[in-house]
Amino acid sequence: MGRWRPPAPKSSPYITPAGFEALQAELDGIWVRRREVVKALAAAAAEGDRSENAEYIYRKKELAGLDRRIRYLQKRLPELTVVRETHNGDKVFFGATVDVCDDDGETRSYRLVGADETDAKTAAISIDSPLAKALLGKQVDDEVTITVGESTTAVTIESIRYET
Repeated sequence: MGRWRPPAPKSSPYITPAGFEALQAELDGIWVRRREVVKALAAAAAEGDRSENAEYIYRKKELAGLDRRIRYLQKRLPELTVVRETHNGDKVFFGATVDVCDDDGETRSYRLVGADETDAKTAAISIDSPLAKALLGKQVDDEVTITVGESTTAVTIESIRYET
């Protein structure tokens, strides 16, 4: 049995200006880090037998990881569409921060962002997620039903705001 997996579905190409700047800064930082790793790799290679040199093996793996991320970012950044327009309306669109209340009365806040800038710590969810897809185009006090797999949850939109 092989390790082949079908390719992941393409994520939407939208990103906020702050997210784009963060990815660009990450790419610039990786290039700086790569120079340091190459120097350390050359020093480790100069120590002699590479087959038992843990530093050499570690640096090769680190360099491969950095190169993989550089390739990804260099391909992804030109594909992205920076969404600069913010809505001040009363409907949920890209970039909105939405407060929802579930059946248990618990209120949660989510920000709808591009797939490349999702972050569980800040409750930034991908525009491609089931919750975000269900929220798009809705207004305050709308009840939204989210179905993930076999589970269904209903939430009510309490507020919608956009960062300026």
